Amino acid sequence: MQRPAFWAHADCVTARADSGPAGDATARVLARASVDAVQAVGGFAGGVYLRSGAEGPLLLAVVTGLPGRLFRPWWRMHVNRPYPVAEAYRSGQSVHLPDAEAAMQRFPQMMAGLPFPFGSLYEPVITGTERFGVLFVLRPATPGAAVGAADRERLRVAADGLAEALAALTTAGDPVLWKGDPVCVPPPATAQGAREAVERLTLALLSVDREGRIRYVNHAAAGLLGLGAAELRGRVVWEAVPWLGQPAYEEHFRGVFMSGEPMRFQARRGRQPHRDWVTVDLYPGPDGVTVTIGAAEPPAYAPGAVVRPGTGPGSPADRASALYRPVALAIALTEAVTARQVSAVVTQELLPAFGGRQLAIYLLNERHLHLAWETGFPQGFLDRFDGVALDVRLPGVETLTTGRPMFFESMERLAAAYPGIPLDAHIGARAFLPLIASGRPVGSCILGFDVARGFSPEERTVLTALAGLIAQALERAQRYDSEAAMARGLQAALLPHRLPVRQHVDTVGRYLPGTQGMDVGGDWYDVVETTDCLLALVIGDVQGHGVAAAATMGQLRSAVRAFAIAGSSPDEVVAGTNRLLIDLDPGQFASCCYVLLDPVSGRARAVRAGHPQPLLRHADGRAEVLDLPGGVVLGIDAGATYPVTQLRLAEGSVLALYTDGLVEEAGADIDVGVERLRAALAAAPPSPLTEMADRLVGEAGDSADRPDDIALLLAARTKGPAAVSSA
Repeated sequence: MQRPAFWAHADCVTARADSGPAGDATARVLARASVDAVQAVGGFAGGVYLRSGAEGPLLLAVVTGLPGRLFRPWWRMHVNRPYPVAEAYRSGQSVHLPDAEAAMQRFPQMMAGLPFPFGSLYEPVITGTERFGVLFVLRPATPGAAVGAADRERLRVAADGLAEALAALTTAGDPVLWKGDPVCVPPPATAQGAREAVERLTLALLSVDREGRIRYVNHAAAGLLGLGAAELRGRVVWEAVPWLGQPAYEEHFRGVFMSGEPMRFQARRGRQPHRDWVTVDLYPGPDGVTVTIGAAEPPAYAPGAVVRPGTGPGSPADRASALYRPVALAIALTEAVTARQVSAVVTQELLPAFGGRQLAIYLLNERHLHLAWETGFPQGFLDRFDGVALDVRLPGVETLTTGRPMFFESMERLAAAYPGIPLDAHIGARAFLPLIASGRPVGSCILGFDVARGFSPEERTVLTALAGLIAQALERAQRYDSEAAMARGLQAALLPHRLPVRQHVDTVGRYLPGTQGMDVGGDWYDVVETTDCLLALVIGDVQGHGVAAAATMGQLRSAVRAFAIAGSSPDEVVAGTNRLLIDLDPGQFASCCYVLLDPVSGRARAVRAGHPQPLLRHADGRAEVLDLPGGVVLGIDAGATYPVTQLRLAEGSVLALYTDGLVEEAGADIDVGVERLRAALAAAPPSPLTEMADRLVGEAGDSADRPDDIALLLAARTKGPAAVSSA
């Protein structure tokens, strides 16, 4: 039986370096699904992002209809980034963007990096509880018209079919995890050849398919490029014509493949300052792009020493490229809080935009520059410049002291300007940018390039503007670091350093700060000995993060302790604390759970104010979610009442009080997290209690992306004297 047309193209898929039979099978399944999905919804490109096995990143596994090289910055996508691929995977919901306007409203960072008119659809690939990745299709924009129900259904069916196929591979022993670069699947073959009229043209003309491969070359193009048509056909255009592969020109090709609109730019194909400039025109179509190359006058900004010029002025694409780079970086910088996060954003957004390979950021402290971030430089090379004073003659110092950016088109020029300066390479280019925020020096930024290249006036202007944005973000981050250190110190002082040791009851507390944003919050726990020999177990969560939340937490903890020691009943303790918070009027509210326990009998009275339900593990290993009636959160209603629930903790049972950071997960219902914690509590060995606490917070503690802080308090009834009480 004749194979479907697709298989002729699937056979062209280049296997990954680490692929075996299982990996090849996965690649074929992904390739077939991608091509089918693109055709089903009228797209021009598509592919699949797949889980990588590491926590966080998705990897582009298969792409069809686009040259993979041009979209390298998007090969890796973290699930927490504000992009539609990440949202579809994270939420398990479809994302449909009919045009650029809809995409800009929901995902401005993506559109800042790809400022072209196109539509896109994203469908999570899920079966049961198994999340494999995301199937996506890019297609022409439909301004003002939503994605139709028929196309939504077609893509959903395609994703469901892909999920079933991947689940079958998993059952067969293939873990369905992607490693390495994406596989580029050739689109369906198109007719080749040209009319005799095209051959008679003196204008150089090439036809390039949607994978970037040359399918036709006329006689004039072969002569201009110095290669025969047979040598050029089938090769990727940027490999066959290396000067077209410069980072400055890739943006135009990205635009023509994504937008479907013609592009024009000037390019330099040699080293002769007045002879080697050409005008390149790109004319897109459904099956590829027609490229014409004609002679051009050199632009006014091009000096003779420029080997690899940046983006030239004039065309709309040039202006759009110059505009979107600061926009993309500015959007990303608004989400960065710490100096390390700012530096990571610069690495992810700035280096790819300009084709850079090395980055170093130095911050000013007491008239010395200290290395805060580096990537791409030989290990240890920059250590010699760490802590350098402002009177030393180095480009990274002088760019800050003079306030002038410095650009060196080659390493020879850098060495000539600063004789004797240590160099990490003999070939390349460097840009030194002053980081100055509102007239205040912050530090300096070094961009490195692997090859010699020039910097046009437009690029110099853009890089200087970006340096200002980076400086402002770093200054804000330094203020954050100071406030965070203060908040950490405040909270460390306010949380209990040790818990009281009592017979018949072991208690253990754990606290973990969040890892995103202001990393210290208002979660707290406490164990208070009352005058009538009872034990008050308390846990609470103040809204917000930072010094204000920590300070409010300290006030509430002191209030609860005072009410408890005075012998107030549980409802009186919580009601009194509620009124105090309203009187203080910090603009915050808080949740709380208060349990007054008799260590001898195990009898307890519990009150809940807007807080997650406690968990109880019985001596036989069963664990349940308690159903305590509760009142509103503290700080809202001065007349609120809080009902009391009678409990009994039998010997061998464990009571677990916790804050929502332990059970909340982005895109998931909190009940799912509570059930997960209940199951973990039931499965954990009850002794020693410290190991149980560590096990319950262990998974959350290992996460690098924990948006909220976590507090946990365990209380276990024992038969004899207390074995442990640990904070």
